[in-house]
Amino acid sequence: MWLLIGKTSHTILSVWQKELAKYPIPVRQLHVLRTIDTLGPNATLANVAKEVDRELHVISKQTISMERDGLIRRIKNKPKSTLLTLELTEKGIDIVNSTVESQSIDKILSSLTGDEYKQLEATLNKLINVAEEYEAD
Repeated sequence: MWLLIGKTSHTILSVWQKELAKYPIPVRQLHVLRTIDTLGPNATLANVAKEVDRELHVISKQTISMERDGLIRRIKNKPKSTLLTLELTEKGIDIVNSTVESQSIDKILSSLTGDEYKQLEATLNKLINVAEEYEAD
């Protein structure tokens, strides 16, 4: 079962990466962009790291690179503050808006009936919740 879940995840991610090849951004960075967009004014390094389930130092390095690429701005709340708020640039907004829908993932998921989709969603959410309980211990 574990191998099946891993292969499914890997294969769908690979298909999505091919679809995103026309955009100059890896899937993980797109996930960070979408998270910043969703969090809005609450998009701090710590909040983004928590939402994307990555270490703070990883997100910090990634946002430096994304700022260099013109996708986001890292803004200090106060001149001497270490707290950074993140916001999308026009380029970042354009990429988020252009990738809202995934034709490949939509096509893959359309192979499920409505009931199968709901059952899969419920099962995956249940597994995530149990896994997060173990992770918290």
